[in-house]
Formats: sequence, C-alpha cells, structure tokens
Amino acid sequence: MGASERRHSSVTLLARAALLGVTLALAGCGSSPIPTFDLSAPNGFSARGGGGGQLIIVAPTALAALDTEKILVEPAPGQITYLPEAQWSDRLPSLLQARTLQAFENGSKLRRVARPGDGVVGEYQLNLDIRTFGVRITAGAPEAVVELSAKVIALASGKIAAAQVFSARVPVSAMNGPGVTAALDTASNKVLTDIVIWSSSRF
Repeated sequence: MGASERRHSSVTLLARAALLGVTLALAGCGSSPIPTFDLSAPNGFSARGGGGGQLIIVAPTALAALDTEKILVEPAPGQITYLPEAQWSDRLPSLLQARTLQAFENGSKLRRVARPGDGVVGEYQLNLDIRTFGVRITAGAPEAVVELSAKVIALASGKIAAAQVFSARVPVSAMNGPGVTAALDTASNKVLTDIVIWSSSRF
C-alpha cells in the first residue's frame, strides 16, 4: 500500500470514528432523565420530648435490594422488581438517615442529634434496619409498606436500651412515580414520627 493509500485509509477511519461519536452523542441527548423523587421529614409534632442525652444516628442497614436509588415493588410474595421511570434522590439508607435526623430536630425538644463524624460524643446511638420500604401488591391492590426495626444503644455499656419494630401501610392511588412516592412518603412520615416519640423518652 502506497503512502497516498495509507493516508486515505487513515482519513476514512477517523471519519468513521467521528461519525460514531456523533451518533452516540445524539443517542444520549435523546434519552430523557429518570424522574427523581424525595422523602420529607415529619414536622408539626404535638409534643416535644427528649432528655439530656446526645443521640448519634447512623445510616440504616438494608439488604442489597433496598440499598439503591430504585423504588422497590413486590408484585407477589417472594418476587421483587422496581418501579420503572422513577427513582429516589439518593440511596435509600442515606436518604432515610437524613430524614430521620431532621425528624428528631423537628420533634425532639433539645435537638441533640448528630451523624457519626460530626465531632459529637454521643451517649446513645439509634440503629435502624430497613425491613421493608416499597409497594406490595395484594389481591391487585397496591399498598405502600414501610417497616423499620429500631434499637437505642447505650454507648457507655454497649447494651440495648430499647428495641421495637415500627410499620405503616398506606394505599397507593396510582402505580406511577408520583402516586407511589407520595404513599411511601406518608408511610415513612408515620414511622419516623413514632420512632422519634418512642426513642426520645429513652435518652
């Protein structure tokens, strides 16, 4: 192959690569972003409780199916899928940790709550485990189900000061992003309100 042919071959390859890049860029521009939803923190507590202890709120634990931005759907017992075209604004454990902290700030009289790494020496720690956080379809009726296991740990002794499971169920008006996330937010608010009221009297 002569020098002229080699130059022509190189130009052709570059042109094809440039065309491929433009095609991929256009394909990326054509895909619409996934609608993203957030959770709120409960507010308007009728009574503010809480003692003098400082509480550390760690990120909740969860199975891999819940440790994601995806919104869980259980179409039948033992089956797991995710709501298409919708997602949370962060991984669910991180999102719940932030909203739990805000819930305590809104409802605890002394507001002595912090995350690990905030430089606060805590006397108690709240451990949450996400048992269920998604839509469960039973007899064709979708229902938002939130179930959290809560433990208050006395850090000086390492003993469990209190433990309880909290749950809430809310009917889902529509199986789409707005309908599902609104129901889950209502259920989450109910559970977090109960956790704040229950645990605030323990520290």
